Amino acid sequence: MADQPEGITPDLKDLQHWTWVMGRMQQMMMEHGLDLMQAAPQPLNGSPFDPTPAIRASADFWADTMKLWQRFLDPAHAEPAEETPEQARDKRFKAPQWREDPVFDFIRQSYFLIAEHLVKGVDAIEGVDPRQKEQIRFATRGFIDAMSPTNFPATNPQVLEKAIETRGESLLKGLQNMLADMAKGQLTQTSEGAFELGRNIAVTPGKVVKRTAMYELIHYAPTTENVSKIPLLIFPPWINRFYILDLTPEKSFIRWAVQQGLSVFVVSWKSADASMKDVVWDDFIERGQIDAIDTVRDLLGVPAVHTIGYCVAGTTLAATLALLTARGEADKVASATFFTAQVDFTQAGDLNLFVDDEQMKLIEALSPDGFLDGRYMAATFNLLRGRDLIWNYVANNYLMGAEYTPFDLLHWNSDVTNLPSKWHKSYLSDLYRDNKLAKPGAIAVAGTPIDLTTVTTPAYVQAGREDHIAPAESVWKITHHFGGPLRFVLAGSGHIAGVVNPPAAGKYQYWINEDGADSLAAFVAGAREVKGSWWPDWRAWIAALDAEKVPATGARIPGKGSLAALEDAPGTYVRTR
Repeated sequence: MADQPEGITPDLKDLQHWTWVMGRMQQMMMEHGLDLMQAAPQPLNGSPFDPTPAIRASADFWADTMKLWQRFLDPAHAEPAEETPEQARDKRFKAPQWREDPVFDFIRQSYFLIAEHLVKGVDAIEGVDPRQKEQIRFATRGFIDAMSPTNFPATNPQVLEKAIETRGESLLKGLQNMLADMAKGQLTQTSEGAFELGRNIAVTPGKVVKRTAMYELIHYAPTTENVSKIPLLIFPPWINRFYILDLTPEKSFIRWAVQQGLSVFVVSWKSADASMKDVVWDDFIERGQIDAIDTVRDLLGVPAVHTIGYCVAGTTLAATLALLTARGEADKVASATFFTAQVDFTQAGDLNLFVDDEQMKLIEALSPDGFLDGRYMAATFNLLRGRDLIWNYVANNYLMGAEYTPFDLLHWNSDVTNLPSKWHKSYLSDLYRDNKLAKPGAIAVAGTPIDLTTVTTPAYVQAGREDHIAPAESVWKITHHFGGPLRFVLAGSGHIAGVVNPPAAGKYQYWINEDGADSLAAFVAGAREVKGSWWPDWRAWIAALDAEKVPATGARIPGKGSLAALEDAPGTYVRTR
């Protein structure tokens, strides 16, 4: 306490007051859970609601609270604090003041205690539908993150010290940052102006060779004398901009694939506007993916293409393969690679909590012109990792007035894309809620019922071990539907870093299991860990399917074939908000 500026820490009376407030909040949550259970018309176990677990949880909370107070007031005779591994590595409390200063150490431990018991309180609730319970648990965790002492000036020692050190300038700067974000209706995550399309991100040389009402087709210039005969066509998710696969040159998957001797094309989707109010999923398959596949085949005079589908575009690619199979045209696709893509949504994670009737009504209300503002989806994805993608910036940039750090990935994350609302609603209801794609014949495209089990196209499936958007367990389910040769790779990290992991970085790892497995758990149990990027493993897999080379001349040069170059990459659509 000696080197703590005088007057900036709460006194004992304040601590007693805030402990009472936090305890009262926990009690109110418990009481709300009791009221909810008593009002439930049909308890799941068929018996009257038993309040014993909730009462026991409340009693445990107060017992733990008394232990905490004893540690604070009489540490020599108190039980030592036990910290979970998750609490020990919580980055919000990494500053030494949170442990060295007794007052802030008390605040930190109080927060962990209340957070733990709030979650236990939810777990103690009985008699509600499991989905409703998950919604309560998600909301509770969001509340816990929001109420962290790091998010309030009076209980964050770093904020207090910074304010004194700068004579309040940090608070003024933070207020300026907050007001600027309120004006634009979006949370800032990286320094603005640090990145510019075509200047230091999305700079792989290429040309836009086709533009439709839905997409631009970009053809990248070869850098090798010869290229693989079968070209590569990449479908990025239309929820985001395509250049997640073409960030800075050091991170660009597209640039790396070109250097590997592949003829690379990518679809750049148009950000929705009022002209796309009637666009549905069928359009992304027929007018999007199949049209692009046929365009590349015709341009290069080849019978088939290799394809990649990332996230939602991978889900759509699976439907495209099933549709082509039903039409007897499966040979148009030589292989299909899936980056963190789902086809069976029974274990799709927290996004499944956003597909109830209220969310559908909200989408309608937010889409008067037939398209959903991309900022809504950005906020939804940020909520899935609120601690890192929301409150981290509140603490650093609003409370401490810190300058934003240049970060290409976060620049891309903030570059939102509008969505056709009719398509978005049907996607959430048909796939996430009703899981129709996983049921043979339950969903039709252009009037043709599709069945994933008929697909025999060679497939490479990549999942992220820590993916919070497309959980690895959910991605694994692809292996239960496709009937052709399939290679599954589990990559380290999550939805983005698990994919965008260039070999030169030497980061993370991936797991392979050559013996096969009937579950993800069995796959992991028998898997071999390989350090570094999985990209070379994918390239070797492609090479095994496609060993023939052709000169990188003629139509292999962007704009030199039957399709003239319209403009340089990255094109117009990626710049349109």
